[in-house]
Amino acid sequence: MQVKDAKFITSAARAEQFLRPPKPMIAVCGKSNAGKSTLINLLAGRKQLAKTSASPGRTRLVNYFDFGAFWLADLPGYGYAAVSKAEQAKWAKTLDSFFAAKEDVAHVFLLSDIRRDPSADDMQMVSFLVYHGVPFTVVATKSDKLSRMKAKERARAVANAFGLGADNVIAVSGVTGEGKDALLARIAQVVAVSLGGTGDAE
Repeated sequence: MQVKDAKFITSAARAEQFLRPPKPMIAVCGKSNAGKSTLINLLAGRKQLAKTSASPGRTRLVNYFDFGAFWLADLPGYGYAAVSKAEQAKWAKTLDSFFAAKEDVAHVFLLSDIRRDPSADDMQMVSFLVYHGVPFTVVATKSDKLSRMKAKERARAVANAFGLGADNVIAVSGVTGEGKDALLARIAQVVAVSLGGTGDAE
């Protein structure tokens, strides 16, 4: 799987603005400041395709990107305490509305900071995905903050916390590029399965 020309499509604030993807779509979700924009830029091989911010909770829309063989949908970050309860409820409603059309979602990348144990919001998100039968992979971000050995140890701990197998957690760094090949391989499998293939595409 190679990404040659990723581009931003549009943003959607309400359910009626959500797009029906003409190709397999992968949703990217996670806590505010988990590194969603950094992940998208890593996959695109560009620094500014998705706007990053030092302030958590900036993404309040669903942002769609065309990666050629697939689409990415960047979902609003959840669990940011500094915004109002009304704003948190609005974000939760946006997520619920997005996943109401779960047939449009081929896979979900759930981002979790590798240095920290999954939050209650993360656990709730996994339960939601499992309940609705939406396939997902946990992406343990910011692995460059740890030694290679410690990162492997933490990736296993994250998998255990979620009750997942180790192969369902991919450690990634937007700084060093670690994990990018593994992510692209997983995406290739998702695209192949979505299009009726064997899941072995590269």
